Amino acid sequence: MFETNAVFLAANHRVTAADPAWLRLKAAAAALQPLQEQNGSIPDPSAHGTAAERVRTIISAVEELAPAFPHDADYLARLVTDFRSWSEGGFGVPDFLDSLQAFQPQLNRADGLQHLVVFPMYTQNGSSNRLVEAVLVEVVWPDFVADLEAGDYSNKLFVPIRFLDFTPGYDTNSAVLFPETVAVRETPTFTWGAIFADREAARFRRVIRAAAEVTSLELPADAAELLEDQQLAEETFVMWDLIHDRTHMRGDLPFDPFMIKQRMPYFLYSLEELRCDLTAFRESVRIEKDEKASPEARRHARLVQYAVIFDRIFRFALTGSRVRNYDGLGGQLLFAWLHQHHVLHWTDTKLSIDWAAVPDVVIALGRKIEDLYWRSIDRPKIAHWLAAYELVSDTLTPHPASVWAKGPEALPLSGAPRGLTDQVLDDEFPLSMFYEALEKKMRPVIESTAGITGETDAGTAADAA
Repeated sequence: MFETNAVFLAANHRVTAADPAWLRLKAAAAALQPLQEQNGSIPDPSAHGTAAERVRTIISAVEELAPAFPHDADYLARLVTDFRSWSEGGFGVPDFLDSLQAFQPQLNRADGLQHLVVFPMYTQNGSSNRLVEAVLVEVVWPDFVADLEAGDYSNKLFVPIRFLDFTPGYDTNSAVLFPETVAVRETPTFTWGAIFADREAARFRRVIRAAAEVTSLELPADAAELLEDQQLAEETFVMWDLIHDRTHMRGDLPFDPFMIKQRMPYFLYSLEELRCDLTAFRESVRIEKDEKASPEARRHARLVQYAVIFDRIFRFALTGSRVRNYDGLGGQLLFAWLHQHHVLHWTDTKLSIDWAAVPDVVIALGRKIEDLYWRSIDRPKIAHWLAAYELVSDTLTPHPASVWAKGPEALPLSGAPRGLTDQVLDDEFPLSMFYEALEKKMRPVIESTAGITGETDAGTAADAA
């Protein structure tokens, strides 16, 4: 009964980006940020009076907005308490554990349901400082995704969302809202993870439209429709992310697939992220062919396949720096694999893709990575690292100065594993000549997507440039 009433009440008390209380909250949070240190504290006593005033504004705005979020009543009440405690305690390192644990958006995934999220936190791909940020969001949960999640693709932690408005920390490339970014006194058990489907979809549409124009790639009709329809793209990314996210920690894995958290070569994490995307691709091929699946699921399954290929080979490969860019490396690997298996062609300065042959080739790369993982349980760590490097370097050419490329006899195998990591170049697998040329034309477009949302005009390649 509570769930139904909560959805009904929220739907009839919607908060917009123009709401005066939201605007006061947003302005107060932004004005508080310059007073905070990297850990979120405000050590300067002379700034405490100003900080306290801004916190009072935040509290007042939260209390005014709270009736529009009955499903988050406990969280918003504890949020007010946490802000008061932080202010009254002298603005030390903030501790918002109580309010974080009360915020449980995964328990009520209803399409269009809004949340007001306010925490001292860093934003991935944005700021590394734990500043007070505020985000007004709504859930994206189409019926066909709900059916998939209730069936073979259960993922109770996954919460796809859409931006309504945000403070400066999210005026960046950050497309995730994760509880581990929040300032807390101890690490809790994380029960949800949110991904901004509208930002993913909007930047995909802008970048891929430009890339297709630059490379003279002729798009299939349904792929072209994907680039023209923001809602369709959002729903496609929700399906992709649902399957990708649940793939982590599933299957025949190395001991810890999240190798970026340890001091390991970055190409290992490239393979983990690519494995999850290729699993989403493979499962989408299966769903598309499943006559028992709903028409919407089958339609979006086809679009997920386009999204994985295009986002990986165009946006991922060229986004970010060349310093241990694991997502970039995964995109390069997929592009080269498709080219070397003769389903992607660059002829007469025109890119073409043999779509009928793509599924088998992509699934083959996924199997190759899965076999690497399956065999890892029988291998010492260093042997697994060497096998992973061999997998990547069989397709991509390492930097001529690479020590790893010279083979095991050139590496410090008798020392600590970190010595091997130190030998990996920041750009171990440089961009190919194709990508070097493409990057120069795509850089302005990719840079223009910082801060983009579903409400942003995706524009054309010429507009973005």
